[in-house]
Amino acid sequence: MKNLSFAFAVALLIFPAGVAAQTGQSRGAIVEEIITRVNNDIITLSDYQKANQTLRQEIGQECQGCTQDKMQAEYKDRQKDLLRDLIDQDLLVQRAKDMGISVEADVVKQLDDVRKKNNLNSMEELEKAVEGEGISWEEYKSQMRNNLLTQEVIRKEVGSRIDIGSDEVKKYYEEHKQEFNRPEQVVLAELFLSTDGKTPEEIAAIQKKAEDLLGRVKKGEEFSELAKRRSEGTTAKDGGPLGTFEHGQLAKQLEDEVFKLEKGQVTEVIQTKTGFEILKVLDHYQAGLQPMDKVETEIMNRIYMKRMQPTLRTFLAELREQSYVMVKPGYTDSAAIAGASLIQEVAPSADTPQKNKKKGLPKGKVSGS
Repeated sequence: MKNLSFAFAVALLIFPAGVAAQTGQSRGAIVEEIITRVNNDIITLSDYQKANQTLRQEIGQECQGCTQDKMQAEYKDRQKDLLRDLIDQDLLVQRAKDMGISVEADVVKQLDDVRKKNNLNSMEELEKAVEGEGISWEEYKSQMRNNLLTQEVIRKEVGSRIDIGSDEVKKYYEEHKQEFNRPEQVVLAELFLSTDGKTPEEIAAIQKKAEDLLGRVKKGEEFSELAKRRSEGTTAKDGGPLGTFEHGQLAKQLEDEVFKLEKGQVTEVIQTKTGFEILKVLDHYQAGLQPMDKVETEIMNRIYMKRMQPTLRTFLAELREQSYVMVKPGYTDSAAIAGASLIQEVAPSADTPQKNKKKGLPKGKVSGS
């Protein structure tokens, strides 16, 4: 289960949520050092340290083979925005709650995907495996929930602001034509059933299952939905996408089948050394300059991704304007707006005016300075 720590704990703990500053101890006792308040939520020193450790792990995973100097330089570049990113996620999660967004069904589904990916038989086994990695089960689910809430807010509030017109797509195509001059390629998705370690009788039953699934696809069932529910491949949770392939990049057995198909067609059931494959051709590009209609979706995705980060930062700046974000001296919020508050020992006076549109400050003494 070591892969679980990196594959999911790392992904989910990039932006840890604030933990409770008080437990069953006497009221007012300082259990955690609070370094940031975001409206009524807090970010503690342990949250910050955990995110810092995760950042180092993430860089180590992404930069395998890099020199220590290069990894250290990458760490320093990204570490300066660490507190900003923690605050950003807190703001987005709060926004999701204000919007009444619920992702509980998605949390259950994603947990089940993790269980399947790690070949565990029950959710209880997954819970034990997670806690075996030093992560509490409730914290693990909370981070998963927060990530899903964040994604949903970005999709609804930020994605909706990005409008890409046909003239813009055409302009991009004309300016980047050389990038669309390509060899013959196919874009594939898979529905895979494993036969690893199975007996001949079990393999025969798996083949029958694969034939049944192929029949359902041919009758009109959505390939990606079947892949999500039935495929045992590593890309199942996303609907089975495998990527784009040129001649010579696939096993000949597979290449001979897929390059003769057109967009939208599927192969018959193909038996490989590890299982049974059904492949769908999501697109088939002939060699040469691709016509604009063939690459329009790709161009729109490129423009969308280019605009996403600045649009997201604008949206987050708006959320900060509507919120109270207070940071303890000695810590830097790289996206702080002018006039941002610092955590102090005393609570705001009842007579202190509050800015319009700001959410209410938490009541009581602010611990942690």
